[in-house]
Amino acid sequence: MIKREQLTKKQLILKLRTVINILIVILPLQIIAQSNSKSPSLHDLLKQAEINYPLLKSKGLDVQAAQKGINISRSTLIPSLDASYQVNYGTYNNITGMAYPQLLIPISGPPSTDNNYNGVFGSATSLLLNWQPITFGQRQAQVDYSKAGLQYANSDAQNEIFQHKVKVINAYLDVLTASELVKVYEKNYERAVANFSVIKTLVVNGIKPGVDSALFKSEISRAKIDLLNNRKYKQQSIITFSQLMAADNIVVADSSYFGKLPSITIAADSVKNPLLSLYNSSIELSKAKKKMLNRTMMPTLGVWGTTYARGSGIQSGGIVNSTDGLSFQRYNYGVGMQLSLPLLQFARVKPQLEQQEFLIKSSEEKLNDISLQLRKQLEIADTTLNNAFAIAKESPMLFESADFSYKALLSRYQSGLANYADLIQAQYNLIKAETENKTTYIGVWKALLYKAAVKGDLNLFLNQVN
Repeated sequence: MIKREQLTKKQLILKLRTVINILIVILPLQIIAQSNSKSPSLHDLLKQAEINYPLLKSKGLDVQAAQKGINISRSTLIPSLDASYQVNYGTYNNITGMAYPQLLIPISGPPSTDNNYNGVFGSATSLLLNWQPITFGQRQAQVDYSKAGLQYANSDAQNEIFQHKVKVINAYLDVLTASELVKVYEKNYERAVANFSVIKTLVVNGIKPGVDSALFKSEISRAKIDLLNNRKYKQQSIITFSQLMAADNIVVADSSYFGKLPSITIAADSVKNPLLSLYNSSIELSKAKKKMLNRTMMPTLGVWGTTYARGSGIQSGGIVNSTDGLSFQRYNYGVGMQLSLPLLQFARVKPQLEQQEFLIKSSEEKLNDISLQLRKQLEIADTTLNNAFAIAKESPMLFESADFSYKALLSRYQSGLANYADLIQAQYNLIKAETENKTTYIGVWKALLYKAAVKGDLNLFLNQVN
């Protein structure tokens, strides 16, 4: 009777230790889960990532800069109006007259009777207007080039946003998978601890050999190591996800992906991946640059007008009073028109046009290559999705069979009808089947995401998400 009471006390102590071990392993995660029970939807997460991620902000600013580039090209129609004032000290010698002040400082004043190198003051002020109202297509070509640059910047930004959303969804699924696997290995750890408690009792009662107790104790350590490794993988997944979100402390929890499969009866349509738009924009940008180079061989028509005043330290009779040059004595105006034709521009532009033509053809071949890749990737995506769907249909039955086998062998082992090796093999098969059941379900969702990424339409994925 005393021996039986001692045995009962030992059993109670073992069970208490089992409960404490389980609580030590499980409780921290439960506390975290309860404190962060609210989880944003995937749609909200994608919007947040688009707003927060620095690279996407950069692409948005590039678009705004390209928009300003169009305004800059159009602003060349605005004439220039320059005001100036100058004071000089130079020799007596001068020539009367007025010249268009381009690369030549206006000179005026009475001629001297002979060379006189004495210096006198002079002053001048002017208001000069330059305008090129007609450029024979040069200005419009520059505007078209800027518009093509804006289209390219837009396509680049949209492609970057799309690719980033794909990365966010993929990382989101990784976090969910890691969370589910942690639950699987928590159950495995609980199972190992519970088995050790039972085996300990059987060994004490002499039903099982003492070596089984040591073996099951090692299984507890193995189960704990597996659990810790999966927790590490979960933390790494969360860190990667938070980087893509450009935010910390984001709670991700959604087990619906592991309880249902998406529909694969999707109507076939053409590939509209943003990469195609990006390469098309690159081709249009090269063509616009070629057009702009062509227009540089066209003439330009310029209109100018000026009004200015001058002062000289030399009077009309040749009398010198140097300081009189600091004030104005004569006031003038002038208007003119200038037609400029770059006669030798063709020789300079011809190799640039040939270079641009090669760049256009190169971009067209790159577009063909991308189109080919996307078509083949779409075929791979369809194959992957169909295969993942077929596997996911079988994995629950594999898990149920493994679970039944383990429970049956555990009962037989406790009755002395099965050995340790058979039970442990059944336990390995169970954890493997349960893990595969989780990963195969998420594999279908990832295959669907891959197809949506190739087609360039994330709604194929998002429309099937709660």
